[in-house]
Amino acid sequence: MTNQRLPAEWEPQDAILLAWPHQNTPWDWQLDDMVPLYEALVSVICDYADVVIALPETAIAKVRERLEAMEIPLEYVYFYPIDSNDTWVRDFGPITVQTDAGMKLLNFEFNAWGEKYAFDLDNQVSTKMQMLDAFPAADFESVNFVLEGGSIETDGQGTLLTTSSCLLNKNRNPNLSKEQVEQQLKSSLGVQKINWLNSGYLAGDDTDGHVDVLARICPNNTLVYTACDDEADEHYPSLKEMERELMAMTNADGQAYRLLPLPWPGAKFSDSDQRLPASYANFLIVNEAVLVPIYDSLSDEDALDVVSQAFPGYEIFGIPCLSLIERGGSLHCITMQLPEGVLLQA
Repeated sequence: MTNQRLPAEWEPQDAILLAWPHQNTPWDWQLDDMVPLYEALVSVICDYADVVIALPETAIAKVRERLEAMEIPLEYVYFYPIDSNDTWVRDFGPITVQTDAGMKLLNFEFNAWGEKYAFDLDNQVSTKMQMLDAFPAADFESVNFVLEGGSIETDGQGTLLTTSSCLLNKNRNPNLSKEQVEQQLKSSLGVQKINWLNSGYLAGDDTDGHVDVLARICPNNTLVYTACDDEADEHYPSLKEMERELMAMTNADGQAYRLLPLPWPGAKFSDSDQRLPASYANFLIVNEAVLVPIYDSLSDEDALDVVSQAFPGYEIFGIPCLSLIERGGSLHCITMQLPEGVLLQA
């Protein structure tokens, strides 16, 4: 088998993949909030990478027109006429590995976090994009294993961070043991060591505990993580235990991590009084920039400061994401990086 390596998110990227919100997604009642957020996101990303957008064919002309009116350079934006059930492309988009022959996109199975929602269209997005030659410089391989991009973190050097609540959940790969899941991850992603988090959750998160809202691997053997300092909050015991787990972890080379706690954004609620999963850990790295979700909270500025400590020399942007968490996800969840060598031969 060809050697495969899962790159870190901070390694060079060709583009960021988005699935645009449209009237046939659960965002149909909230498009007036969501579309401007996506447009602002494209505007920032285009300064650092190309943008690849999957959206219904009937929506392309209007989206192009609006982006053009914002003076966004459309030579850096690629549109592909593809329908989707929803916009969480982190989880149904391709996961890219580096091989001896170049980049390869792995198309894992997606079942909407254990068949919680419709996923028939989402599970076809990567394949349809490949058929439209959206990834011209990369190989493409479908993998018969349920895996979402938001459930894994890597340093690009052989270490994977994930959560047992998600990857070992019987609503994903019910016939596989923990050892078999580990073997699949090591084989497909080229990692040597898998660190399992057994604690930590966010109320309102329906992914069964994606790691990208809890803890993120950063350059220089650093981990940033969601920390709760409010002992009266329901999350306090579990996140405190998660912190203890992180303190005991080492990378594939046996080195302990430098830990940077992210501030607690406070409790956020929907109009129907449901707790929303606000997390500063759900940031996106785009080449020399880090885009951090913010929530109109007093701790927003502190969060940007912590991320800047983890990414010295990077441009740090705060992206308002209160409307996003209404549907259970945030900034990282609606994006997927396409590393260098996917669109253009590296």
